[in-house]
Amino acid sequence: MSVSTSNTQDTIVALATSPGSQGAIAVIRVSGTDAISLVNSVFKGKDLKKQASHTIHFGTIREGEEIIDEVLVSLFVGPNSYTKENSVEISTHNSKYIIERVINLLIRKGARAARPGEFTLRAFLNGGLDLSQAEAVADLIASNSAASHQIAMQQMRGGFSNQLKKLREDLVHFASLIELELDFSEEDVEFANRDQLKALIQKIYSVINKLIASFEQGNVLKNGVPVVIAGKPNVGKSTLLNALLNEERAIVSDIAGTTRDTIEDEINIKGITFRFIDTAGIRHTEDVIEAKGVERTREKMKQARLIIYLFDPTQDKIEAVQEQIQEVKDLNIPFVTIINKSDLITESQRAEYQVLNPLYISAKEQLGIEELKDELLNQVNLSNINTDDVMVTNIRHVEALQHTQTALEKVLYGIDNPVTSDFLAMDIRQALHHLGEITGTVTTDDLLDNIFSKFCIGK
Repeated sequence: MSVSTSNTQDTIVALATSPGSQGAIAVIRVSGTDAISLVNSVFKGKDLKKQASHTIHFGTIREGEEIIDEVLVSLFVGPNSYTKENSVEISTHNSKYIIERVINLLIRKGARAARPGEFTLRAFLNGGLDLSQAEAVADLIASNSAASHQIAMQQMRGGFSNQLKKLREDLVHFASLIELELDFSEEDVEFANRDQLKALIQKIYSVINKLIASFEQGNVLKNGVPVVIAGKPNVGKSTLLNALLNEERAIVSDIAGTTRDTIEDEINIKGITFRFIDTAGIRHTEDVIEAKGVERTREKMKQARLIIYLFDPTQDKIEAVQEQIQEVKDLNIPFVTIINKSDLITESQRAEYQVLNPLYISAKEQLGIEELKDELLNQVNLSNINTDDVMVTNIRHVEALQHTQTALEKVLYGIDNPVTSDFLAMDIRQALHHLGEITGTVTTDDLLDNIFSKFCIGK
């Protein structure tokens, strides 16, 4: 269903807490001009229309004389609410029956069911959040690590928006001077100093370039670091995955080729999420299903940010291992060489393998696992990132910044190869347009629908 900006005068209702959860309390959210009077019509307690904002009231929700539930009602009188409208949150007991009764009762009284993201959409439309902050709300809900939480919180509180706002203000100033020149085109005057304009464009270009460059790390912090565990069959890949996760996630067997497809799970290491992908062993096989698994392994390796390549010294000699390492090197993806079953190798074998600069572990005995975790952090080089810095995590924002860069390049070309003020003004307006797409200064219903339809209902 569309989250179009139409019907914004309706009073909307939705369950704000997770449906089907096992908690004791559920929260039903109502927002709109008539939210308080509508809830008041089914609430037995104080007259909600006479109560102050940000107050909580005990009473009952009733249909006629029938008591549906004892509840707490929280009042938020607009514009002092999340949506900037009159809003009410009803805390009921977490019974599916009670929740459905209360929501259906409110709908019969004149509310309608909220669409996905409609509460946050209203916060945006009513000036409570800009578009990038609204998107950060969804990221905050989805955050599953300290790093992703901190970035989402920083963006929601306006860190990214404030930086873009400053860039846009500087650009608007010169755009207005260029536009003024158009009014005096017959007199051939320049109100906008071209050297100052060029310096400003170069400064903005540099800042945007830095923001675009931050996306690679920002996206990894937001979504997790994809790490492929690869190697020949039966070297201990599934055992290593289980050791990292500290649970029996993957089937472990002495039979080569047990893992036919990829298995994924994630853990948090010092605030950074790592998405581990256990893969089928890499070898030539006549088994059609296993062969497909091997092919998927190679594809996953190409998509990884980091590869853990596992060897079993009881299977391969150093020459065979070096051949396998070269195949990994050819992918140009960071990798960690791991010698498994370190409790079974001799000192002479250890000395022979030292040329590979490997980490020694025993996945079965859980030896060297903590050292491996430390090495993973070192390899992805994320542990020292300052998540207080402005960081881009949204592909839509990156694309808008890239379009802004293209427009700025045209402005610079126009300054160095003098073009008329109208062409210069057109390119500056284009840059302003793309910056405005990020914060929502420039929007379309299609854009808003694409963003807010991905939200959960009730947010």
